[in-house]
Amino acid sequence: MKKLLLVFLLTTFSLLSQNDAKTCELVSKINTLLQREHYQPKPIDDSLSVFVFDSFMDVLDSNRNLFTKIEYQKLCEHRLLLDNSILQNNCSFMNDFVSVYKLALTRKKKVLEKIQKESFDYSTNDSVKFSKKNFPFDLVVTDLERVWKKRIRYDILEDISKLSTNLDSLTQNFTALEKTTKEKLFDSNLCQVNSILETKNRIEDDLQNSFLNLFCTYFDPHSNYFSLAAKSSFMSGLSTSTLSLGLNVGFNDKEELVVQEIVPGGPAAKTNKFDKEDLILKVSNAKGTQYTVSCASIEKIGELIFLDSNTEIELTIQKKNGTILNVFLRKQLMKATENAVYSYIAEKETKIGYINIPSFYSNFDGHTVQGCADDVAKEIAKLQKENIKGLVIDLQNNGGGSIEEAIKLAGMFIDIGPLSVLVDSKDNQTILKDYNRGTVYTGPMVLLINGNSASASEFFAATIQDYNRGIIIGSSSLGKATMQSILPLDEKNQQDFVKVTIEKFYRITGKSHQIKGIIPDIVLPVLFDSIINREISYKTAFKNDVISTKARFNPLPKTHFSEVIQLSTSRLKNTSRFNEISLLNKQINALYNNPKKPTRLAFKDVFEDVHEIDPLWKKIKKIVDRESNFTLSNTSYDLEKLKFDPFQQDLNSYKIKNLKNSPYLEEAIAILTDYNTLTK
Repeated sequence: MKKLLLVFLLTTFSLLSQNDAKTCELVSKINTLLQREHYQPKPIDDSLSVFVFDSFMDVLDSNRNLFTKIEYQKLCEHRLLLDNSILQNNCSFMNDFVSVYKLALTRKKKVLEKIQKESFDYSTNDSVKFSKKNFPFDLVVTDLERVWKKRIRYDILEDISKLSTNLDSLTQNFTALEKTTKEKLFDSNLCQVNSILETKNRIEDDLQNSFLNLFCTYFDPHSNYFSLAAKSSFMSGLSTSTLSLGLNVGFNDKEELVVQEIVPGGPAAKTNKFDKEDLILKVSNAKGTQYTVSCASIEKIGELIFLDSNTEIELTIQKKNGTILNVFLRKQLMKATENAVYSYIAEKETKIGYINIPSFYSNFDGHTVQGCADDVAKEIAKLQKENIKGLVIDLQNNGGGSIEEAIKLAGMFIDIGPLSVLVDSKDNQTILKDYNRGTVYTGPMVLLINGNSASASEFFAATIQDYNRGIIIGSSSLGKATMQSILPLDEKNQQDFVKVTIEKFYRITGKSHQIKGIIPDIVLPVLFDSIINREISYKTAFKNDVISTKARFNPLPKTHFSEVIQLSTSRLKNTSRFNEISLLNKQINALYNNPKKPTRLAFKDVFEDVHEIDPLWKKIKKIVDRESNFTLSNTSYDLEKLKFDPFQQDLNSYKIKNLKNSPYLEEAIAILTDYNTLTK
């Protein structure tokens, strides 16, 4: 027995040593790469140590109900020493994190299994507190059962409350609902814990990946580590499946699976039940296979969703207001659209061209899609044949993409000259220029942007604004003025990669929109604008600064800009829809920013807390669904193409329906109408 025990201990020690060595090897390679390639490399010191440690603890125990105060204090011994360990090539500190995490998860499992068998009392005066900031690590072992009982009780009451807006009906059926909800929550929690504990090397791998990524984000928010692991393979399946649900999904900051995009004309879009950021809780197929997302492996979920043999899928989703829906979807063959860019003729007194650019995609491999700049040129040609009197380019929610495409696109509206200034880690300036004389379009133009317009979108918008080439309307953009490149840690064995920030770009004036974003010429109220995670919300984001540059350019005269802006400002004051949005934003800000009062763990109290937001959501939905006062139509060219393609017809109807509700396009049309009137 002693011999077996010795072998076991030696094996365990050997495995831990292997993990240490792998972590140190990767950290060393990442640091070498970042110190060499990063725009503004940082030293490995106490600041890094504190940032990585604190962020790591937040990842491992965000709710402060896993680690005890003593365990936290033990791990805190590393808080100022991680930098020393890394520099000394000694990553044994990971053993402490792994062992404490395993111990805490095992303890949590035992507590859940114990209280699962107990009846819960919902008549006590217990309450739960909420905070925008993280609670301290002050848990003691003797309080663990009480803490988890409160947590589960609240979750049960919250889940039941979300089932209906009728308190009396839920109260009458409370006993039966409590039983099924309690069973579901315990199953989900235990399933998640068991999955983590029982999957070979999962804890070691997850903690290592989190640590390495946090190491990178210390340098800046957009430098990240990633490997060719489960998450990468899961996400890559989104673009290769022949049959599709018409949904793009991904992970949010809490590692929850969320809806990122709804493909127009696809099965999901046709249900009218999906919105961006919906949580996907459960996935099942027609054969009875079912996985809860919180506890199943990514591979299993991906297999169920993306395998062509699973043609019928049911998704359980949770809406932003907490409503839980089961949605049945039948996959369909999703033909690739010819162009991601699309256009319409928008008309209200004046015929205006509208072009939507969802992203700055590029023709990377030379034989698939064209770049977005070429596609925009084609749309402009189609619109000009319709005799448009102005052009609206929509960059709302365009998160960026290829800077090369943004340069080409800007050059289509600027005759010739510098567009932006790139600065590298050695302060070398590269002036990005449009070398092609001539423009594709010379008429009046309006650009639409919002808080999700980022990177290449901001590059393009800044150029248009600096040259006075068009009027920008909407809300301030995200504020990201950096460029990244994906580099392998090892050229010979490309299994691990780092997305590295290598350059920063500035406007041709020498100013930067980093942190600040592009400020529109005409600011319009946008729902939820103040709670968008812009660049300024990241701790390690670069600061805003100004450089001296030799770039010389000749902006166009601001003909009638001041009059157009004044007319728009006056119109906005009397536009009920924008006034309503401003009032709703005040309510939204109060809801998200004000401290939330403690909630008593009684069903009526939790129900009222959950449904306090309902009237606000009704107002938001009403204003979002309201049609604007203009007509939309296809170009003659597109009308001919649509006759023979049912899928494109569905896609077209979906786009028109959504666009008809846009008050921003309506105001853009009014601005261009004003401009044309003034120039007659």
